[in-house]
Amino acid sequence: MYDLLLSGGTIITCNNSFDIIEDGIIGIKDNKISLIESKKENINNLPESKEYIELDNEIIIPGLINAHCHAADSLFRGLVENLSLEDWLQEVWKAEKAILNPETTLLGSYLGLAENLLAGVTTVVDMFWYPFETANASLDLGLRLCTGGIFIDFPGVGGRTHEQYLVEASDFCSKFNNSEFIIPAVMPHGSYTVGPEHLQEAKKIASDFKAIFSIHAAETIFEQKDIKSRYGNTVIRHLDKLGLLDEKALLAHCVHLDNGEMDIIKATNSVIAHNPLSNLKLGSGIAPTLDFLEKEINVTLGTDGAISGNDLDMWLTMRLAATLPKGKLMKPDIVTAKDVFQMATINGAKALGKSSEIGSLEIGKQADMVIISTNSLHAVPLFDPLTHLVYSCSKSDVKHVYIAGKQCVKDGSIINFDIENIIKEVRKLKMPTLNSLL
Repeated sequence: MYDLLLSGGTIITCNNSFDIIEDGIIGIKDNKISLIESKKENINNLPESKEYIELDNEIIIPGLINAHCHAADSLFRGLVENLSLEDWLQEVWKAEKAILNPETTLLGSYLGLAENLLAGVTTVVDMFWYPFETANASLDLGLRLCTGGIFIDFPGVGGRTHEQYLVEASDFCSKFNNSEFIIPAVMPHGSYTVGPEHLQEAKKIASDFKAIFSIHAAETIFEQKDIKSRYGNTVIRHLDKLGLLDEKALLAHCVHLDNGEMDIIKATNSVIAHNPLSNLKLGSGIAPTLDFLEKEINVTLGTDGAISGNDLDMWLTMRLAATLPKGKLMKPDIVTAKDVFQMATINGAKALGKSSEIGSLEIGKQADMVIISTNSLHAVPLFDPLTHLVYSCSKSDVKHVYIAGKQCVKDGSIINFDIENIIKEVRKLKMPTLNSLL
């Protein structure tokens, strides 16, 4: 007997053959997918289950994977506007230093991670100042999370030293090394904010624990010029020379790369986290995603933080990832809906070394599933479910979310967690946050 049986709807599997099953059934047992097939195979004899949900026109998809986020920066949504990255960061850091501590980081993490969850995201890669607090918020919400110790050379939030960052990063990886829901990472901010020796020390911790190594890379032209003037190399060549690039390296942004840098990323099996919205809003540029795909680099998608993109919307991210290259290159047949949907699902799972567990709907994998309503006007008529998901769907269409077979969102609302109280507490921070920039 199955714990849960979903009957009906269209299933987007994201398996190797990218099967799309119309009028399908999915059976869940012990948190995993135990059955997935066309309903026609069991039309007169549906399997028994403890819970049964009859679907109609809904679409069932794998949980989305947000490969680059700063969830707790949702506390500063809309605070700093109309600046380039370098000037923007100075204002952001000023506000963060004034407002953030472990308690407010926990509040912001609840806020940002809940927004992800309601949008159909079941796994988040998050870089922030207090990783233990972000992990606690994620566990409370039932999300999967990849995070870990941050590194920055100048006095950041909390005034911690490099030695303290080393201890925190190691302790975090040690605590969550065998966690089901927390994927340990080491997260130096960037090559322009962390020196070569410190980057290598951070990478050693990641290597010792076989953890993800996530870093901002080649986000702006200024960054490329800065690294070139300091070290005589472009950003990716600099990282490669330091021995930081391998299949565990997750490089956020990569807007400004030359062909040689892309070849290095491919040769080292490193991964790119593409963040089209924040790159546009900060005037950083448009990443050459077609070149990435032609070189068979693994490309994932991220929302970045709500302080740079104002919301955490993987559906808008997908739409931008699909349309920007078409407009920039004037080629409507490039970067397909399938390409982009894979970026948001199975590619993210591969980046985290978890493609045998998440990222697609297949027998034996964790039951991380999202059920999408198609009852809105923008879903009628619906000729192609995949095209609809990438070009028409929005986060308001997310109806139900399951993570490891457990329902976390029902009818568009988070269950088993009081998010309204979090909202009340966050609102109390508005005036102190505004005053932090005076």
